[in-house]
Amino acid sequence: MLGAVGGYLPPEQVGRIREAAEFGTSAHHGQKRLSGEPFIAHPVAAAAILADLRLDADTIVAAILHDVIEDTPTPKDQLAARFGPEVAEIVDGVTKLDQIRFKSREEAQAESFRKMLLAMVRDLRVILVKLADRTHNMRTIEAMAGPRRRAIARETLEIYAPIAERLGLYNMKLELEDLGFKALYPQRYHVLERALKRARGNQKEFLKKIEQQLNAALLKAEIPAQVVTREKHLYSIYRKMRRKRAPLNEIVDVYGIRIVVDKPDTCYRALGVVHSVFKPMPGRFKDYIAIPRGNGYQSLHTTLFGPNGVPIEAQLRTSDMHRVAEAGIAAHWKYKTGSDPDSTQQDRTREWLSNLVSLQESGSSEEFLESVKVDLFPDKVYVFTPKGQILRLPSAATVVDFAYAVHTDIGNRCVAAKVDRRLTPLRTVLRNGQTVEIITAKGATPNPSWVNFVVTAKARGAIRHYLKGLRRSEAIALGSKLLTQALAEFSLSLEDVSEEVRRAALGELGMKDLDELYEKLGLGERLAPLVARRLLPAAPAAGGATGLAPLAIAGTEGLLVTYARCCFPIP
Repeated sequence: MLGAVGGYLPPEQVGRIREAAEFGTSAHHGQKRLSGEPFIAHPVAAAAILADLRLDADTIVAAILHDVIEDTPTPKDQLAARFGPEVAEIVDGVTKLDQIRFKSREEAQAESFRKMLLAMVRDLRVILVKLADRTHNMRTIEAMAGPRRRAIARETLEIYAPIAERLGLYNMKLELEDLGFKALYPQRYHVLERALKRARGNQKEFLKKIEQQLNAALLKAEIPAQVVTREKHLYSIYRKMRRKRAPLNEIVDVYGIRIVVDKPDTCYRALGVVHSVFKPMPGRFKDYIAIPRGNGYQSLHTTLFGPNGVPIEAQLRTSDMHRVAEAGIAAHWKYKTGSDPDSTQQDRTREWLSNLVSLQESGSSEEFLESVKVDLFPDKVYVFTPKGQILRLPSAATVVDFAYAVHTDIGNRCVAAKVDRRLTPLRTVLRNGQTVEIITAKGATPNPSWVNFVVTAKARGAIRHYLKGLRRSEAIALGSKLLTQALAEFSLSLEDVSEEVRRAALGELGMKDLDELYEKLGLGERLAPLVARRLLPAAPAAGGATGLAPLAIAGTEGLLVTYARCCFPIP
């Protein structure tokens, strides 16, 4: 770690970092990690991650000391006196973040995000230290017990990796995702890893051919460029397989290349050359140079028809754009490193965070959460209850899906809804950031047609279960009536039949109880007169015919009935 910082920091700053390492070693003396190694190994490793990003000395020192306030008797004032107030504030901010616990995206509510993002806006280095801390913890997560390991992995995938992406820390985001994927779904990870190694072994010659063709064309056009192939990461492949419901071969057969040039205008010239070698796919070009992403990312994206029609995803960018794409906010650090004063990326991030602070100060938790969730998790639909609770739904989710996500009973009784305070049909597809209020009625029941447009398994299952139960109850009621009428022919009622005779008859019929018998009778799977005979203790005495009660015919409710003329003969 000291070697890394020595490559870009002056000797006096390296001396401060060495002093911090000695102080941390003393403060954590005797403490061990779950793996058995000395505790100081963890904060030093976290500092090394930040040193690779070439961050300032205060950030490196704070990373080394980030557990001192929480895990040792050392007070904040002592850190401030020895290493400066900025270091003490960063360490204190990380300590407070450690008290936040996310179980899932749905449970990461307003207060938790407020704490994290307010810490970020006060000093962005707080979240950088926390991300480095989490990255090293994920690298050594095997020492942690199963349930805790899975909880940490899920939190990493759902909270910290998206924040790293939002700050433009692409490499850190990829590492957090792959480590989280491995810890949360180890079997899936290893199966995919083995399959991917086999697939990549067959791709080397193909990719080499693509590189040679593009390098030759760019050289002929006198455009100095570096052409490299890109490997997709396991978690991104896994997500794409699930999203597209496609097998691995369809995902890995999409190849990736990156072309790095010297100036922005050269990107467009190089794009023309690339399109002359491989034809572009219509509608697959995106210009993130003219319109950068929210985290400062800039590149030209195009998808090409490669050899044999194989898709090639190409990125074109300058070396500066590449640095930002890989290191994000850290690529433009302004604190004490004397770096580029035109830090568009950092200014944009600070503006985003400042807007969030303004929102939270206004007391509007819905707006606050909307801004956070839409920015951090754009791949899903995040909507809110009137109380500000976040609900995560698939991208085509409807109002009814939302109702069932709140509670099954709410879904069963919903009759209308307000989206952003406006009445809207129940089949309305929801968009990110909308606030949904469900209106229920006491006697309301699910509509069978809902099954045709809901998208969540919970909604579909609940509707089908309710309707199946409703039909069963109707069948039971009808079966009871049929059996009562059949017994009435023998001047009997079910109460006249002894419990012993009932059990014997049910056993002969293979029924576990009367409700099952009634259901079979109501559905027409059993004949009531035959069942009635089984319930008789002895042969009935001969007698006159008894009057029959009216018989309800199921399935005709609400239908218009017209009688044939032959049913009304002339007297």
